[in-house]
Amino acid sequence: MTLRDCCRDIREHEPLAGYTSFRTGGPARWLAQPADEAELLALLDFAEQNSLPHTVIGRGSNLLAADAGYDGLVIRVAYGSAAAEGPLLRADAGIRLGHLFELALEQGFTGLEFAAGIPGSLGGAIFMNAGAYGGEMKDVVHSVRWREPGGRIHEMPLSDLQFGYRTSRFSTEGGTVLSVLFSLPRGDTAQSRLRQAELMQRRRDRQPLDLPSAGSTFKRPPGAFAGPLIEACGLRGARIGGAAVSHKHAGFVVNDEGACSADIYRLIQEVRRTVEAETGITLEPEVRLLGDFCD
Repeated sequence: MTLRDCCRDIREHEPLAGYTSFRTGGPARWLAQPADEAELLALLDFAEQNSLPHTVIGRGSNLLAADAGYDGLVIRVAYGSAAAEGPLLRADAGIRLGHLFELALEQGFTGLEFAAGIPGSLGGAIFMNAGAYGGEMKDVVHSVRWREPGGRIHEMPLSDLQFGYRTSRFSTEGGTVLSVLFSLPRGDTAQSRLRQAELMQRRRDRQPLDLPSAGSTFKRPPGAFAGPLIEACGLRGARIGGAAVSHKHAGFVVNDEGACSADIYRLIQEVRRTVEAETGITLEPEVRLLGDFCD
């Protein structure tokens, strides 16, 4: 069996800039886009059996890919649907969170208003326990169906997922999310849509959505917020090459003028060094790195 036997959409030396929200990143040796779970599982089996370096990504909304690219297989999971299973809702890992919100509403489920504006896929949201405006994935998940390294597939209950602030069992121990079972209320869908619209307007008013970024660049430090700390250190608007700390929200590093990944990485490190030197607080990035970076 070859790699192309596993998946119909295999691309060689494919620039990752087209698959990340930063719009940066060099070529992947191979980029595979499985059409369904069967292709995803075949790709993972092939990579493991052939000791092929590989990584699974979703919509690339929390990813900084190195300018040199990735010398291995990038599996981009972007398929997905959602359907009721009795009183619960099952959704594929590759579904966009905004689309998940819409499909849930169509079936009478509410409770995903906080997630609708997060620009990523469900698998990534589970990986990091994504959240916004007082809600997190841990608040709505019933269980997760996943593949462990080696190939076994399990349905893991919420109690075993080890959700924490921007972390989960998957981010610490590995494994691939396949689908998620949600426990959601059936409520007033019109009110749910109004709440989602309100939260989206708050995003537009407060966040630099007009520029490529990975959303909030840093995790919230205990007892503080990253944006005000960065601003207090005089870093609003700071830049390296084409990367800048957003004037609109200092918690966002943005691709302002044709940045490369090295510009963004160096600016993130400079912000961390400055904030730690001036406040004693170490900011931890939310952004996941793919490939090799040098300080």
